[in-house]
Amino acid sequence: MPDTAEVVRAPYRPYLAQVVRVVRLSPHFVRVTFTGADFEHFGTAGLDQRIKVILPHADGSFTDIGQHDGAGDWYDRWRALPNAQRNLFRTYTVRRIVPGELDIDFVVHPGAGPAGAWAESAAAGQELIVVGPDERSPHSRGGIDWHPGTARRILLAGDETAAPAIGSILESLSDDYDVDAFLEVPTAADVLPVSHAAGTRLTWIPREGGEHGAGLIAAVRTWAAASAQLLSRAAAGHRQELADVDVDRELLWDSPEAADGEFYAWMAGEAGTVKTLRRLLVSECGVDRKRVAFMGYWRRGQSERIE
Repeated sequence: MPDTAEVVRAPYRPYLAQVVRVVRLSPHFVRVTFTGADFEHFGTAGLDQRIKVILPHADGSFTDIGQHDGAGDWYDRWRALPNAQRNLFRTYTVRRIVPGELDIDFVVHPGAGPAGAWAESAAAGQELIVVGPDERSPHSRGGIDWHPGTARRILLAGDETAAPAIGSILESLSDDYDVDAFLEVPTAADVLPVSHAAGTRLTWIPREGGEHGAGLIAAVRTWAAASAQLLSRAAAGHRQELADVDVDRELLWDSPEAADGEFYAWMAGEAGTVKTLRRLLVSECGVDRKRVAFMGYWRRGQSERIE
């Protein structure tokens, strides 16, 4: 009799990826486009889906963690390796995925960490490993923190590390969403084209050498004051206690499951800034914390996204 047992596929797996092209989008953004033999199976959910980028050793090599057989236990294999054999990896966001091609936008700057440095010198033909979703798995939407539920009144806020996710989210939204989005970037030259529906107001906030996060916090605070009625309708109805998370030691991250409600906020970027924005909405404005997703992608003093 033929074997009719269903193949159980891991939601995330490693893909051996090859650089197709590299485009310098702006002074601080580089877009690297990859292809791979198995990219036909790469998950296409988009939005803010997280992936892992596994970087080559100095000699360009990779230790085997299942990139040739698509193994779902890649992390266990990686952890079992001696430190010297472990390839470094970092967390990024899918910017675009179409059949056969994957775009990842890297933030680059002087003194960048290993992933940013790799992107600065990336060239067609180079390889790395991308750990991403397998479309054939029923759980391929893992790594997505965007859960607006019934909300159609949206606040998005982030710095340059959140720009790929916010751009992807905005491009997915239909005209029945009413959106305010605030993106802080290093300079005015880093403002990028983003397609969005008519009901979206996208504000770019160039720092131009100013303090990281100051402009974003000020913009969201001004928006909150002007949106008092909306936020009062999103209030929890009772005082909410927020733990005083030490962002230098602890992960600042919460993406509540989808729920009913008019309003939803999604905020990501430098952990200290995100912590301030969370307190502004939840503690000062009283917004139900179930309507606020917040992700500390990186910590001040560290150049890479938090694992």
